[in-house]
Amino acid sequence: MNARSSRRRTAERVSHRADPRVLRSVQQLALAGLALVLVWPAARGSSAWLGWLPLWLVGMPLAAWWALLGCPLPVRALARRLRRQGGQVRRLPTRARRARAATA
Repeated sequence: MNARSSRRRTAERVSHRADPRVLRSVQQLALAGLALVLVWPAARGSSAWLGWLPLWLVGMPLAAWWALLGCPLPVRALARRLRRQGGQVRRLPTRARRARAATA
């Protein structure tokens, strides 16, 4: 067996999917934490042992959910970044800015 066949390609390593049972339980934890923070005022506070509770009840389950999905980037931000191919926008001359400010 040569070294080339023993190594997996990157596409093969990355193509794994999260277990649907784990994904479902993380989704349920995130939604339950969100409901708890919205309904129970004490869940919006802070604990001496845990720190800020909304972080642990909502933020961390959402981060785990995002990580299980493979950390996808937001489509809108990616499209905006790809669309912005031109150079930097020029500033208006001082007279044009003053005239525009006077009419507004």
